[in-house]
Amino acid sequence: MINLTNEPNISVGIVEAERIDFEFFGKYILKNTSHIFAGKHEIFIENNKIVLQSENEKLYFENELIFQPTNFGEEFFEIFNVIIGIDFHWEQKENQRFRGALKIVQNNGKTLAINVLPIEEYLISVISSEMSANSSLELLKAHAVISRGWLVAQIMKQAALKNTVYENTCETNNEFVKWYDREDHLLFDVCADDHCQRYQGITRATNPNVVTAVNETRGQMLTYNQKICDARFSKCCGGASEVFENVWENVNHPYLTQVIDNKEIPKGFDINLSIEENAVKWIHNSPEAYCNTTDEEVLAQVLNDYDRDLKEFYRWRVSYTQKQLADLILKKSGFDFGEIMDLIPIERGVSGRIMKLKIVGTKKTLTVGKELIIRKWLSTSHLYSSAFSVEKINMENSIPQQFVLHGAGWGHGVGLCQIGAAVMGHKGFNYTEILSHYFKNTELVTGSWGVGSRK
Repeated sequence: MINLTNEPNISVGIVEAERIDFEFFGKYILKNTSHIFAGKHEIFIENNKIVLQSENEKLYFENELIFQPTNFGEEFFEIFNVIIGIDFHWEQKENQRFRGALKIVQNNGKTLAINVLPIEEYLISVISSEMSANSSLELLKAHAVISRGWLVAQIMKQAALKNTVYENTCETNNEFVKWYDREDHLLFDVCADDHCQRYQGITRATNPNVVTAVNETRGQMLTYNQKICDARFSKCCGGASEVFENVWENVNHPYLTQVIDNKEIPKGFDINLSIEENAVKWIHNSPEAYCNTTDEEVLAQVLNDYDRDLKEFYRWRVSYTQKQLADLILKKSGFDFGEIMDLIPIERGVSGRIMKLKIVGTKKTLTVGKELIIRKWLSTSHLYSSAFSVEKINMENSIPQQFVLHGAGWGHGVGLCQIGAAVMGHKGFNYTEILSHYFKNTELVTGSWGVGSRK
């Protein structure tokens, strides 16, 4: 177990539901009382009060509950039926186990379970949850550094935005632009799902290499101009990474810029991928890149079991009939476009990802962005990425009867490319070389824990 001296806690939102069932494995004390709890319990709301139901008693509480372990290293709790992969292709429920404290709050008539634990303990789980714990040590170290820095940057950002209104939507008659970041987490620091960083407590077995990676990089973060970097990562950049402001708010971070995921620029390509012609050529070909791999040994380091069936992510293809696409967009957007006549890229980012897409229908025309909204509207879950070209097939009265999307990459593409980094580690690059490849002109420093967090 790692040394937790002078280390701040992080609060992680695990699940929100009408009722939450959980079990304490060990003795947990209710904060500010002498009441000890163990075994199975159920939490729900009744008459605006939090109800704690167990086999032998039913207790009512006005405010939040915080259950603290009497022995942090030995005790844990299990929450049943936690939803993971929310809105993604692999969404499912699983029982999850956690160390640290369990905090219960009331939110909009539901119960919300929050795990409170030290940052470095959290990182051990994040790295094991985001990728295989059997990944190379250098990849694990790189991920420990960026996950730590991202987390600290989010805590600092939330503190700065505490008394401000965070705007993430711009809507006119002709355009609907929205992005998703951390703006909706008001009761905890980060959530446990892919919206923030995938965190599954001690549910996944921890390889000693993960603990080693966290310990050997303890406190290390990337900085740019002496400021902690808001380090981001995605599964597969598709050969080129994207800039921050094309995905989230219009703030430039010079270290989150276009990176060609190769030792050199592939011959025959113009890498100004914001130009439509260049982007289409890039997407319809398969230029050499670190993340352009089918090596099962490498992919096993990054992809969990539910991701391993996905073989096409560097380049991929999705096809819709006219009816499928029209029904899908209506369901996901709430707008009735009628029959879909065209999907026109209006603005692309530096990785070829579409930031604004004009949807032309027989009843409505609207330009939509940013990239995640586009991915949401064009898939039952999330399209792999917004780096795609549009092929229209079988025209009838100027209306395509089929649309084929030819795409590149998996995720928003900003920052570290997990599959590319896994390949680099496999090829013998150390973690500092991996970090300097994806985050240009940054400095690796060991920071202090002078960071505030919610208690």
